[in-house]
Amino acid sequence: METPYRPRIIDEELSFRLRTFGAVNIVGPKGCGKTRTGEMQSRSLFYLQSLSREEAKILSEMNPGAILNGERPRLIDEWQDAPAVWDRVRFECDHSGPGQFILTGSTSKKVETGHTGTGRISELRMYTMSLYESGESNGQASLGSLFEGDPLENGCKSNLTIEDLIFASCRGGWPYAVNLSDKRSQLAVAKEFHRSVFTRDMFSVDDKKRNPKAMEGLLRAYARNISTLAKKTTLLEDSRHFGIGSENTLDDYISVLEKLYIVDDLRGWAPPLRTSSGVRTGPKRNMVDPSLVVAALGTSPEQLGSDLNTFGFIFECLAIRDLRVYSSALGGELSYYHDRNGLEADAVLHLDDGRYALIEFKLGSSLVEQGRRSLNELEEKIRRANEEDSRNSIGLPAFKMVVTGTEYGYRCPDGVYVVPIGCLGP
Repeated sequence: METPYRPRIIDEELSFRLRTFGAVNIVGPKGCGKTRTGEMQSRSLFYLQSLSREEAKILSEMNPGAILNGERPRLIDEWQDAPAVWDRVRFECDHSGPGQFILTGSTSKKVETGHTGTGRISELRMYTMSLYESGESNGQASLGSLFEGDPLENGCKSNLTIEDLIFASCRGGWPYAVNLSDKRSQLAVAKEFHRSVFTRDMFSVDDKKRNPKAMEGLLRAYARNISTLAKKTTLLEDSRHFGIGSENTLDDYISVLEKLYIVDDLRGWAPPLRTSSGVRTGPKRNMVDPSLVVAALGTSPEQLGSDLNTFGFIFECLAIRDLRVYSSALGGELSYYHDRNGLEADAVLHLDDGRYALIEFKLGSSLVEQGRRSLNELEEKIRRANEEDSRNSIGLPAFKMVVTGTEYGYRCPDGVYVVPIGCLGP
């Protein structure tokens, strides 16, 4: 029996885009729930995965109507297996109104199409389940409300212990895993997704031959450097003995992980501040789901329970995933700030209307004060720069927040919000 659908935050955005564009292409890692989410708003379905790749290609070229004909919106799952479908969808959208098709894809591999689909086919990024979507965060601290100036006067309280957060990170936000009742089974799902990257999925990107052991080694190297500003030289050194011997090879293998939506790095934020201290702009290493980090490291909830230093980096990966999900309907985009003087914000959340928030991630309460101090110093730096140069248009942050793994949330006298990740929501 099929499990009940767990509503996703992306549902509303998908509905909006179907009212606006001829087609919506939902992209994201395999297993994040794209097909099920698309099914909920479609009126007919065609699963290309039910055919071999060669059969799908022939069918799309010789009888595309078999794929496209049906009540609209029509869901076409994994459309890349039948590249000719793209041009036919674009043509249909040219001659019909919005809401014609929902496409899904688990890889952004290059597909030869006659047209880009710009203005007709909207791309919608999907992530694995956040803690709020899985029912583990109570959502008492709404991200949208914080941007609107909610003072969080009554505070908030999380029901999640450190042990709960460790398990949720190891299990990940894979809907199939979340819906299982047995904990051992839940943990096995993430391990299988990790293994499939270098045993199957990497071969679906293009026709180039690559070494599975090298890809497995790169995944481990990435996991070892998660939530850091590790340079390519570090990743290369950590994966060299697995068979990645040059920077060009490293770039090629990373591009595969990007096309599979496994790697999800943060860019550096370089605001227009007149300062003598340089700003780091290289990528902060990140994966789309913390469970992939855990699987690549070969660790477990029990081991992480006695190694909270390592879990602190994985916790940041968990928090970044949830922030991406919660801010998706707000037009959110994440970056980080780090200058040569060591002043930093683990994340800067930018909205498409120009507002932004400065965020730090601190697993335990003992480090909250450090996070507050860093955020306040950065805000003051921005304030001084604005006063010194009126041409600066950056403005001050809408709010500052320290995301924690603790129990209680509140607003500090200096205006900084301390929010347990188990209270954070959209």
